[in-house]
Order: sequence, then C-alpha cells, then structure tokens
Amino acid sequence: MDLIEEHNNKYRFFRDITGEAMRVYNKYHYGLLESAYEAAMRYLLELKGYKVERQVFLPIFWDDVQLDQTYRMDLVISGNIIVELKSINRIETPQRRQLWNYMNITHQPFGMIINFSPDGLYSEWYHRHPETGVIDKIKLM
Repeated sequence: MDLIEEHNNKYRFFRDITGEAMRVYNKYHYGLLESAYEAAMRYLLELKGYKVERQVFLPIFWDDVQLDQTYRMDLVISGNIIVELKSINRIETPQRRQLWNYMNITHQPFGMIINFSPDGLYSEWYHRHPETGVIDKIKLM
C-alpha cells in the first residue's frame, strides 16, 4: 500500500460520516434546526454500525472542582470523534474554536464540523495529537 492510500484509509471514517451528512443534506436541504440534522445523522450512522451519542454533556472543571456549567457536544461517534453540526451561512473561527475546545477538554483525537448551509454541505476534519495537543486540519489526497 502506498503512503497516500494508507493516509486515506486511516481517515476513512471522515468520508463515511461526511457521506451520511450528504444523504441528510440531499433529503432535507438547508433551513432546519441542527437537532433535525443531528437525529437523521444518528439514525444513518447507527445503520452503518457506528455507536453514536447525541447531546453529550461536557462538564467544566476548575482544578478538581466541577463547576455549575456544562456544554453539550452534538454527536460523539465511536467514543472518539466529536461532530459539531451547524446550519449557518458559513463556518468562521468561533465555530472552529468551539470544536477545538471540546477536543482539548476531552482529549479526543478526532473532530468534525459539518455545516448544512444554503450553499451546500460543508465539512472540516481535525486530528488532535495526544502528545502535544496540537490540532491539525486533515485533508484526504
């Protein structure tokens, strides 16, 4: 197997998830609440054999003290992929930072932003390196 094929196989799940998002977009188009896209994504991904959790609570801590604030991650797939769904005109830095913060707080290795926009489906894929905490954008070749 060559390096490009190996790289693409390593991140094949990103394509699977994006493919199911495209199915949802083709059926529902733009304009629904994120929760509708979220429910459809969960259904389709579970049909493909993925374990999917919706609206996963993320507690916030100060040292060892849990604060009275939590966040909710839209989808957590197979226990290590955080997916943030949006239904906005375009993805900007604040939406990316939301995902990156979730990845850093949970130490999860993979994250995705999927936007059901008026211009079509858009997705970005990220990998967090455990040894450094650096988050890189993934591109398939």
